[in-house]
Amino acid sequence: MGQNIVIAGSGDMGYHLAEQLSYDDKDIILIDTDREVLDYVSSKLDVLTVQGDATSFEVLQRADVANASMVLAVTTSEKTNLVTAVLAKQLGAKRVMARVRNHSYLNEENIKYFENIGIDNLISPTMLCSREIFNMIENSSFTEVFDFGGGKLNIVGITLDKSNALVDQRIMDMSSDPIFDDIRIIAILRDQKTIIPRGSTIIRNGDHVFFISNKKNTESVLELVGQKKVAVKNVMIIGGDDMALTTALRLEDKFRVTLVNKDKERCKWLAEHLKNTLVITGDYKNIELLIEEGLEQMDAFLALTDSSETNIITSLSAKNHGVYKTIAHVDTREYIHISHSIGVDSLINKKLVAANEISRFLKKGTVEAVSGIYGVDAEFIQYSVCKNNRLTKHPLRDLHIPDSAIVAGVIRGEEVFIPDGDFNLQLNDKAIVLALPQARNTLEKLFH
Repeated sequence: MGQNIVIAGSGDMGYHLAEQLSYDDKDIILIDTDREVLDYVSSKLDVLTVQGDATSFEVLQRADVANASMVLAVTTSEKTNLVTAVLAKQLGAKRVMARVRNHSYLNEENIKYFENIGIDNLISPTMLCSREIFNMIENSSFTEVFDFGGGKLNIVGITLDKSNALVDQRIMDMSSDPIFDDIRIIAILRDQKTIIPRGSTIIRNGDHVFFISNKKNTESVLELVGQKKVAVKNVMIIGGDDMALTTALRLEDKFRVTLVNKDKERCKWLAEHLKNTLVITGDYKNIELLIEEGLEQMDAFLALTDSSETNIITSLSAKNHGVYKTIAHVDTREYIHISHSIGVDSLINKKLVAANEISRFLKKGTVEAVSGIYGVDAEFIQYSVCKNNRLTKHPLRDLHIPDSAIVAGVIRGEEVFIPDGDFNLQLNDKAIVLALPQARNTLEKLFH
């Protein structure tokens, strides 16, 4: 019998969580008011469903929250989520988490009030997304950037084309280059499949390649793939809802930010709440207008409107007008899989970002961070080695780590290592592992 997890809300975020967790041999019960949505989910995933309002005692009892190891309240209504979480905790759920919109709830001084009423974690998809966008702009040459150990180790993703010297080379033939002492290729995305490379793997034109390096060698990755580092100074954002506001707030102290939105009243409100952002009223679908407002002088373009199609199309136009880095927010999961082939640099989806954050709390083994990759079924998991056992007694090659996983990096205090087969883990090491879904159970046993 796996863990029993109750998810309230079967929208995109609830669905994605249920999908991720169903790999992990957990019993999942999904609550939603909409019977049709529940029927759709249960036709796709191995979950139990309960129809009804998650704030009702009767519905929570039918979902057996008293025996739940975790209740995730992720409906689109913040009030429903907070009430559901509080009631579930009172009814005996071990841990409860609520999705919220109001950012002031997440301030250090306010979180304690929610802890007092029994809510273990609050999660704001918008805040998580703005943090990720900030990271992407700071490291704008790459499509994805993940950092571990406060940035001691970086994992970056970039698409290679036929002009690149690495294309058509075998990985084992590259390793003679001293640059590969501190950098390693740990995953390749090819035709929507994730490949964990071996020495005999050959890099192909159009491969999306993930490198791991320590902080000071991230620049060498750029050198290796023949990219120049571009510092982003000017950023244009289109959109005016919570996502655009949160992102502008996070960026405006470090970059010159212009925000374009079509609603006059909303623009007034935004201008009052943003100190250093230039807010412009205008139709952002009109590329001529964006050019007048300086699109061609921008280093980054963030399309954060509520329409995925508008975001993709305006990002492609921005790219055509010479903008170096484009990021489009998309709401539909279908688009994420095609991001690398349509020409937008980076796609972001706040529900997936939030689901990755939540799955961190649900992993067995001592997991400290999880990062999912867009359009990729693998994820990076940071485990800590908490006792001396088989893990510390044998080199990595003798630990029977499945082929569908790779130990990409190790953080030991202030030191970082990019390990080979002869490497030995030690007590308190943090191991960053890239794993496909089928490797998860084996890894949880290994690091438990």
